[in-house]
Amino acid sequence: MTPLEQRIGYKFRNSLLLAEAMTHPSIGYETQRHHLDNQRLEFLGDAVLQLIFTRHLFDLFPKHSEGLLTKMRARLVSREGLKVHAVALGLGEFLMMGRGEEKSGGRTRAAALADAFEALVGAIYLDSDLLTVDQFVLNVAEEELARLLADPEEANPKGQLQELLQSMSPKSPLYVILSSEGPEHAKKFTSAIFWLGEELGRGAGGSKKEAEIAAAVDAQIHERWKLPKTV
Repeated sequence: MTPLEQRIGYKFRNSLLLAEAMTHPSIGYETQRHHLDNQRLEFLGDAVLQLIFTRHLFDLFPKHSEGLLTKMRARLVSREGLKVHAVALGLGEFLMMGRGEEKSGGRTRAAALADAFEALVGAIYLDSDLLTVDQFVLNVAEEELARLLADPEEANPKGQLQELLQSMSPKSPLYVILSSEGPEHAKKFTSAIFWLGEELGRGAGGSKKEAEIAAAVDAQIHERWKLPKTV
């Protein structure tokens, strides 16, 4: 087993998958040549993590509402949450990346580490099966899941999103109530969140606060600030 396989406790049948998962896209950008990187595996791993955590939370909290389950899942799959797992596994030291990216602190950058963890999950899934990767993910996330079990409502999606966005710009996000429907005793509100002229997310709830929280969760899940700006 390679040192990284020993670290993660999994032996790859196809070692090329592990190499691909640990290849940062900066290598291709720097060499200006086609080079396999971890972006496709990151895409797959994100979906696998969503499924694993969704199913586990569904079983773990049988009486919790969809809104609270969504908040907890967002906490588990957030960039900072995945970075913690990547750091615990020491993925930064195994990343293959361009010299410029490395010199600028790429090995400790939250985005690079979170992407590497997602890519690793995608690689293990392709190399084995859902049961194997499920066991790997739940083992790695054991401490965070224990904290959720102790305090499932600890998450503060609006505060987390505000902190994340203000790390990129001092401009604060704006929440707008788009609609309110239904009778007074059972109203349903829909809220949207805007930042730098772009809509980042939408959500609905039985109160304005719940709708805003749902919009913040939607924004964190889809990370629309990463998308190219529309003209």
